[in-house]
Amino acid sequence: MSVFDVRPAVLHDAATIAQIHVDAWKYAYKGLVAEADLQTLSIEKRLAMWREAIEYAEPQVWVACDALQEVVGFVAFDRSRDPKTKATVGEVWALYLKPDCIGLGVGSTLWGAARDACEDEGFTDITAWVFARNELGLRFYDAMGFKREMKTLRTTPVGSQRLEELRVRFKL
Repeated sequence: MSVFDVRPAVLHDAATIAQIHVDAWKYAYKGLVAEADLQTLSIEKRLAMWREAIEYAEPQVWVACDALQEVVGFVAFDRSRDPKTKATVGEVWALYLKPDCIGLGVGSTLWGAARDACEDEGFTDITAWVFARNELGLRFYDAMGFKREMKTLRTTPVGSQRLEELRVRFKL
């Protein structure tokens, strides 16, 4: 049993989600993403993005709350955005935690809730895209039972640079 409660996000959560998103990027991608790009991350832009996602449930956004009911992490998931993907493939669009909550079970709790919701929607596979040099993220997805699909390696623009990312897959 988890010490974290997971629930669908509400509009009131958007500001906290945006803050966690920025803080998590600065923590997890330090040394991977150019420091100048990390410093220009905008909570305001992410706030608008997360408000829209929550309002229209695209993607679905769920939050994990601690014992004080403070949001400590979030997951966004829905149908895969990859072109020509079957309708039975879901995708974790984002999964981020407050940096001081890493290793406490928040991520696995969020993943479990998203996995169950995806299964309820009839997905047979769930994918996620991870920066190829993001050891923290890759270790997490490996521990959750995802398999790396090395043939999917692609280069994507991230701020002022381009980074390689690969898809990971979980079979339900």
